Amino acid sequence: MKIKICGITREIDIDYLNELKPDMAGFIFVKGRRRYITTEAAKKLTGCLNSEILSVGVFFNESQNVISDICHSCRIDFIQLHGNEDNDYINEIRKKTMRPVIKAFKIQNESDAETIESSDADLVLLDAGEGGGSTFDWELAKNIRRPYLLAGGLTCENADRAVKMLSPYGVDISSGVETDGFKDYLKIREFIKICRNNHQ
Repeated sequence: MKIKICGITREIDIDYLNELKPDMAGFIFVKGRRRYITTEAAKKLTGCLNSEILSVGVFFNESQNVISDICHSCRIDFIQLHGNEDNDYINEIRKKTMRPVIKAFKIQNESDAETIESSDADLVLLDAGEGGGSTFDWELAKNIRRPYLLAGGLTCENADRAVKMLSPYGVDISSGVETDGFKDYLKIREFIKICRNNHQ
């Protein structure tokens, strides 16, 4: 099971991750979002991130040139797209940056499964919205046959149920491991422990 901690913004967050060893760390390059990070700050943080932890750049309807520039300025291993990017865009940005692509999808009804299955992304992410911290009806995820990251409203309290119910390829959490808007070492540690204990 892959574990992604998203919304990394501080040096101490990197210290937490380097010790606790999730599989992925997410950096949000979407202006206006609370966890937005500049390219310069991301360059410094990704440079300090343990090489065993994959860094994920999160974008929303961004130009391909901007994404490409960020990928070459920072250590970005995966590109994660949260906007209206179609398969043509996904294939073009993959070719342009030589990075694998995660495409995020809001899953709201059974018909969404067909769209998700047909995505050309290397990996898909299932969410309730755009980082709103709320869950969706997990029953809908049972229709998804391809590997996916489960996101949206995960916490230390519901992670055990989610993992046992869906056995996702991975989980993605941000606000669920925060206290007062900042990453919380103890919550990250507990979340990772819960998820990994379910997949030993």
